[in-house]
Amino acid sequence: MFFTKVHGLGNDFILINAGTGEGLPDDCSTLAREMCDRRFGIGADGLVLLLDSEVADVRMKIINSDGSEAEMCGNAIRCVAKYLYEHGIVRKDEIKVETLAGIMVPQIIHNNGEVSAVRVDMGVPRLARADIPMLGPVGQVINEPLEVAGQTFNVTAVSMGNPHCVIFVPDVAAVPLSEIGPLLETHPSFPRKTNVEFVQTVSPGEVRMVVWERGAGPTLACGTGACAVAVAGVLNGYTEKKVTVHLPGGSLFIEWADNGRVFMTGPAEEVFNGEYTVYKQP
Repeated sequence: MFFTKVHGLGNDFILINAGTGEGLPDDCSTLAREMCDRRFGIGADGLVLLLDSEVADVRMKIINSDGSEAEMCGNAIRCVAKYLYEHGIVRKDEIKVETLAGIMVPQIIHNNGEVSAVRVDMGVPRLARADIPMLGPVGQVINEPLEVAGQTFNVTAVSMGNPHCVIFVPDVAAVPLSEIGPLLETHPSFPRKTNVEFVQTVSPGEVRMVVWERGAGPTLACGTGACAVAVAGVLNGYTEKKVTVHLPGGSLFIEWADNGRVFMTGPAEEVFNGEYTVYKQP
């Protein structure tokens, strides 16, 4: 089974161009856990399968390192677009990618003949509580208190096709992410769990962010999370509609456009290729 290791700002993935899916094991959840293991496998935050699509150029299936499936991933889709373009599989500047969150359209950005970045139309954010989903009264969740392990956090909930719980803090460096992150991810208020972002406002056009990703834990970057943070910043009056989001692995530029859609621009890198052998029990 041939694979390509890729990353977007250190958020890394194992990418397999699987076509019809023939040759894949029946249990891709177990496959993802084994391949993503950083000691006994290749090591990654997730496994990305590229499959044939009847409605787009390709279908992207994302399986987290814990074996759960994600609806969408901003860093992964930039890597997918660059991979498809540079390998001549889809030689178009705008590529339609089918995901569980709908069809996304990444755009290849060129600089001196090279792919310098990928800009992705991430769609319109979903803000109604039921669309996150999050339990509670009808309406939006903006700066709402939520109790976790005896502490109260003011949360803003945004869905970018997957759920996000955004919390603004004075200093992200002081956040005990590994302690609080899993408690928020699995909080009873979020029936499908949630991604968690802690955000420090630097200026109206700049924020810092750390993330605990649903199904993966702490990662160096989260594209949908950065988009959710940009939306939450506007909703809370902290930021403008164009903002640079600094993550541990690098920076993304996010724009919440006047037409309501969110656009994300950032890099993607291919690291290495290889062949993975799936051993079956006799």
